[in-house]
Amino acid sequence: MNAQKYSDKNLDIVVFGATSFVGKLVCQYLAAQYGVDGQGAGRTVERMKWGIAGRSRRKLNDLLKTLGAGAQHLPVIVADAAAESDLHRLCGQSRVIISTVGPYALYGSPLVKVCVETGTDYCDLAGEPQWIHQMIRRYENTAKNSGSRIVHSCGFDSIPSDMGTWFLQQQSVREHGETCAVVCMRVQTSKGGISGGTIASLLNLWKEEAKDPELQEIMADSYSNCPADTVRNSEQRSIRRAERDANTQGWIGPFAMAPINERMVLRSNALVPYHTDFSYNEAVVTGAGFAGAFGARALAAAGRIGSFALRFPSLIRLLENNVLPKSGAGPSLKAQAEGFFDLRFFGSTGSGRKVAVKVTGQGDPGYASTAKMLSQAAVSLALDIPKAEKAGGFWTTATVFDGRLIERLEKYAEMKFEQL
Repeated sequence: MNAQKYSDKNLDIVVFGATSFVGKLVCQYLAAQYGVDGQGAGRTVERMKWGIAGRSRRKLNDLLKTLGAGAQHLPVIVADAAAESDLHRLCGQSRVIISTVGPYALYGSPLVKVCVETGTDYCDLAGEPQWIHQMIRRYENTAKNSGSRIVHSCGFDSIPSDMGTWFLQQQSVREHGETCAVVCMRVQTSKGGISGGTIASLLNLWKEEAKDPELQEIMADSYSNCPADTVRNSEQRSIRRAERDANTQGWIGPFAMAPINERMVLRSNALVPYHTDFSYNEAVVTGAGFAGAFGARALAAAGRIGSFALRFPSLIRLLENNVLPKSGAGPSLKAQAEGFFDLRFFGSTGSGRKVAVKVTGQGDPGYASTAKMLSQAAVSLALDIPKAEKAGGFWTTATVFDGRLIERLEKYAEMKFEQL
């Protein structure tokens, strides 16, 4: 199908899955920030026309009632994630689609297919490496031909990691005249909850891995989402056990989001290289002494328990049905407001020079903060990055965006990027 002209579409952004847990947060943020009439009536004078979409008209109408005065005039599109005819109608109206319909491996593929066929830009908050791998392999050439810009992982995974590395590299060039060959991200501290949607995505990945040896191989490969001809660094490794860390002079343990974040940063380097011999890893800082060692070992043990669970699908079902939160549930408003994160990035150039930066954010990382990040990524794609500047394809945040997104995140999303 021929791509519709970008200028013919009447909406800048449509939030698809608007009644999901994160979808509601995105809509509430957009309404407060940009208003509901496209006339810049929110906190910013930027004019941005947006609408909401989902499967249930009743739920969409209920959502409108929470978005303030005038929200009844916000465009509403009823569309089923599995109905391509609905999705074509959706893409025919919007320049950028925000998708919060997860688990993406179960519900997200038809929308990506229609976006790349119609030349529609797309952002999501997917943290499912296996699904992203599948989408890239299946649709990348179509996206390049149609002009569709597909940008996965525009939330806590993986904007802070990807844009934090980009920011560090800019500081390294400015200070040392060269980029860093080695970058390590360390979670200094964070506070946040977890939603049923995230649990559902993780459980679906476990189920897929349990029955698919090929997928297990993909998940063991940090370069799985890079182009096939990517040069691999023999020093690339993930932190899977408790270790002493030279960067922080303390103990570190595995970070739950590293499997997606490391892949996205490595893909960024593969698409727009920082360094020909680049490596990147992530870990959680647990502190010094006995307490730090105990915390790091506890994180490593949790990872081993997850791997052990792969062997027993019945155990996964038991956890799903009786212990873990259900899809649609998430942290309370109080917990979202009290959340925060502080990430530290340590870089080393080929000549041994050092640079360090930190990326901080206010609000629950996976939900309150993610909603703002995802929204600003979509706004930047719609308003800041013309098609003539960045062509179609499967991009990462660090390769499609630049300092303009960082400026937005600092101004509108309570984030800060600083050199240490």
